[in-house]
Amino acid sequence: MNKGPDEQKQVVLQVGAVLKKLRKEKKWSLEDLSELSGVSKLTLGNIERGETNPTIGMLWKISKSLSIPLMSLFSNEDSSVNLSRAGKGLRISGEEKNWAIEPIFQHTNNEMEMYRAYLQPNSSYYPEKHHQNTTELATVMSGTILIQVNNESYILNQYDSISFRADGEHSYTNDSNEVVVLHIILKYSV
Repeated sequence: MNKGPDEQKQVVLQVGAVLKKLRKEKKWSLEDLSELSGVSKLTLGNIERGETNPTIGMLWKISKSLSIPLMSLFSNEDSSVNLSRAGKGLRISGEEKNWAIEPIFQHTNNEMEMYRAYLQPNSSYYPEKHHQNTTELATVMSGTILIQVNNESYILNQYDSISFRADGEHSYTNDSNEVVVLHIILKYSV
């Protein structure tokens, strides 16, 4: 995350509190959520207590098992104007630190989320399958990327866009020596 230690700790505590609230609303134990998400009971407890900073992969597994969009794990202020500046907000990294996302916006009753994504040079990212019937739209803002969707490969250059069902296997590969920057929209089927 690009925030200072105190701000980062606040976000981690906030995610933990939201997770605990959502889990209790469903009347699930940590064990129930662990079985559904594939995230260990110990790790879930640590997340709820704000004792660990979860990775993107963990958050995807948790949100999918709760049947909620990823950004529902974060508080979203209601305002008629929202501003998102690159590099100034929350930044979540993958386990290998080669992929990071900055949540930008969440809209329309949790039906859509927008992110800035960064893929490091000479690396690949293999995301979790998203919620059933989710559509992913990606636009390359800088660089060139290879996107694989269900064993089909697509090379996208700057400002190229692609749309696909994200509940299947897909991956991003950056074979260049530059960071690739993408804008990604997830549209959830409600």
